[in-house]
Amino acid sequence: MRGARVRRETMRSNYRVNATTQFKVLSCDQLSEIQSATMEVLERTGVNIFDKEALELFRKAGAKVDRNRVRIPSHLVEWALKSAPSRVVLCDRNGSRRLFLEGHNSYFGPGPTNNFTIDVFTGERRKVRKEDNRRTGILVDALPNIDFAMDLGTPSDVTATLADIHAFEALLSNTTKPITAWGFDVSGYQTIIDMCVAVAGSLEDLRQNPFVCLYSEPSSPLQHSEEAISKLLFMAGQGLPAVYTPCVMAGGTAPATMAGTLVIANSECMVGVVASQLKREGAPVIVGGVVTIMDMGSTVFSYGAPELSLLQAGLTELAHYNGLPVFGTAGCTDSKGLDQQAAIEGALSIMMAAESGANLIHDVGYSEYGSTGSQLQMVMANDIIGYVKRVIRGIRVDQNALAVNVIEAVGPGGHFLAEPHTLAHFRTETTNLDLVDRRRYDDWKARGELSMGDRVRERARQILETHKPKPLEKEARSKIDQIIQDAENRVGK
Repeated sequence: MRGARVRRETMRSNYRVNATTQFKVLSCDQLSEIQSATMEVLERTGVNIFDKEALELFRKAGAKVDRNRVRIPSHLVEWALKSAPSRVVLCDRNGSRRLFLEGHNSYFGPGPTNNFTIDVFTGERRKVRKEDNRRTGILVDALPNIDFAMDLGTPSDVTATLADIHAFEALLSNTTKPITAWGFDVSGYQTIIDMCVAVAGSLEDLRQNPFVCLYSEPSSPLQHSEEAISKLLFMAGQGLPAVYTPCVMAGGTAPATMAGTLVIANSECMVGVVASQLKREGAPVIVGGVVTIMDMGSTVFSYGAPELSLLQAGLTELAHYNGLPVFGTAGCTDSKGLDQQAAIEGALSIMMAAESGANLIHDVGYSEYGSTGSQLQMVMANDIIGYVKRVIRGIRVDQNALAVNVIEAVGPGGHFLAEPHTLAHFRTETTNLDLVDRRRYDDWKARGELSMGDRVRERARQILETHKPKPLEKEARSKIDQIIQDAENRVGK
């Protein structure tokens, strides 16, 4: 007689579960040491700030202000860290809450403001046009693993000083997913928020369900321009989420050592956190950025170096240590086209960013060390992200997953294809990616022997020719068109 088919659950204690994969670059002691060094830099060296309102806010709060040099006491940073929210939630254009930027939750999207693009239909590397921003919106809307939108290029065929708002309008009109955007100045930010209010109904509705966050950048090392910090203060004053994102080069704008580079990046992030909280306690702020090396051979700001992934992971862990949402970087490459280097650098950076638990991971689709925005790279990365998501999900271990009774029923030499257990689980346990080819050789050959690059181009063109994003409501469409026209009229005066 065979044994009982139902295995009794065993009483046990101290059982620990890795519900996901585990990854850590820095220990708690190392994070504490970097944070302490950051405090020392802010107190002893200080930073340069070039915005009158920010200087006055820091002076009134007890910072030592000597013309533009601001030395920030540690207690002020500690106060700001307690005041800043540990989570930011971004909604889609319909008001549904989509991105929970907290803990180790990770979401992916493209990057902004590239000068060039690679045309999906012709393969030409050329200046960005507004049509490219529209295409980026459509692709983001259609690709299931791309969670939010950025413009992937500054358009060159519109009024130059309004390129920021034209790029934003193109995204807003072609995807319902959350948008992260950049603007030239506070005026551009105001116009972008006006467009968002036209969709949301009111500023208060937008605050309740923000589908946009805007970002600005300090100028490493340790300088905060009027443009950068005034935009941050504007968003804090509105009560809307802002990203403050240093772009630091080890060996150029930071020490060549990884730890020293993190101290510079973290110091710049902390200035953004303090400034935003001085403007409005509880203002949602996201820290992070692009932290990498200067390639000493070419002097480029490398988007494909292994140190980028390592430093990004370190900065992410610092943000977690400080209880702040974090802006990550991945899916990017120094390659000039959609080749093996692009796949390697894009894939490894996506894996590292997800493993470290960065929240809002941008620059998917960046190529040529950030000069070119590649929609093809983004389409390929959509599959890579799907791959990584499955890995991060880890291995479920429970009685059903262990399947001891199923193994007994099949026995040695049998197979599991006809088992109900297989039917119940194979779709959720295994991943079928969109573009990765696992067909047998003869089938692959019969279908044209397409390479990964061929399939990426085919898929991108198919989406652009067939996907129809949900249009804006008629009233919002009319208001946004008028906002754009008013901005054009102001420039024309």
